[in-house]
Amino acid sequence: MTTELSPGLAGVPCAASKIADINGNEGKLYYRGYLIEDLAAHTTFEETSYLLLHGELPTKAQLAAFDAKLRSHRRLKYKIVDLLKTLPETGHPMDAIQAGVAAMGMFYPASDVMDKKVQEESVIRLIAKLPTLVAAFHRVRHGDEAIQPRDDLGHAANFLYMLTGAEPDAVSAKTLDVCLVLHAEHSMNASTFAARVVGSTMADPFTVVSSAIGALSGPLHGGANEEVLVMLDEIGSLAKTDAYIDGKVERKEKIMGLGHRVYKAKDPRATIMQHLAVELFETLGIDTRYEIAKRIETITFEKLAPKGIYPNVDFYSGILYSKLQIQPDLFTPIFAIARVSGWLAHWLEQLENNRIYRPDQVYVGYAPREFTPMGGRS
Repeated sequence: MTTELSPGLAGVPCAASKIADINGNEGKLYYRGYLIEDLAAHTTFEETSYLLLHGELPTKAQLAAFDAKLRSHRRLKYKIVDLLKTLPETGHPMDAIQAGVAAMGMFYPASDVMDKKVQEESVIRLIAKLPTLVAAFHRVRHGDEAIQPRDDLGHAANFLYMLTGAEPDAVSAKTLDVCLVLHAEHSMNASTFAARVVGSTMADPFTVVSSAIGALSGPLHGGANEEVLVMLDEIGSLAKTDAYIDGKVERKEKIMGLGHRVYKAKDPRATIMQHLAVELFETLGIDTRYEIAKRIETITFEKLAPKGIYPNVDFYSGILYSKLQIQPDLFTPIFAIARVSGWLAHWLEQLENNRIYRPDQVYVGYAPREFTPMGGRS
């Protein structure tokens, strides 16, 4: 038994996985061996989800069947919507969807986690219903009725429709679809580890996903793209960018959206996000915050790139979501809408050769000592 402590389990392998691989030095991300650039360019979120869950890209017939199941399971039980209506309007959507997913498990009992039918039905329900849950809470907290999903729209387009009641244009729908592909999986991050730990106890998949959402809600995991927008708005103009960033660097303060625990090169997802932004702006108009972000990247390339600090996926994603008229506190829930496919892929993989997680600790407390009765304590 080792007594060497690795805070945060940094660099400590905790599972053997076939799902995703990252080459941090070269800035490469692979899902099941496929480059993220290829998946973003040539697949949909539904197709990528199938790949993560089943290990191979689907045939046309397999994708059609998978997509049909997702579309037919988008609706929520009315009692789930009633539950959302009882939650505080000022509560964060991440707290609401964590509660909603946990409650969903009571409506769809899935305690027999080794049953293949239970696994398949739970996976479909969670992927299909999470966008409806997010959109429903967003609507009811503003005093509006939840909008029923449309079976004729794809996963991303249907989510945007449920938020606003208006069918999105093709470019907006495609932009969000690619964003979901980019966020669907990312190896052993905090929320995925949480999912595998809870899954290792043989808890049901709704509890597993609820725990992952809880981990994602923490500011050190999800939410950085919200903070990037706050920073860009604080800078305010291109002319003020250099002085703002130079001051941050001199004071050794964190610049939101830069740096990653794994990548020592530019996050490939950030590069794809930039291309998406340019295409989206051609349809919806330019966003000055994008120009400020590009200037930040140029400035910090000289100062921070030698230290392995580059833009990560959160650096540009908030600008895209904002341009799609999505509120900032929905950015992390959208992350969850995408990442649920990765969480569930890891849950299924964990069950293949399961062993409950029970790590050790380094004890730094008192040595054994004598008990002192009440009367003798000072």
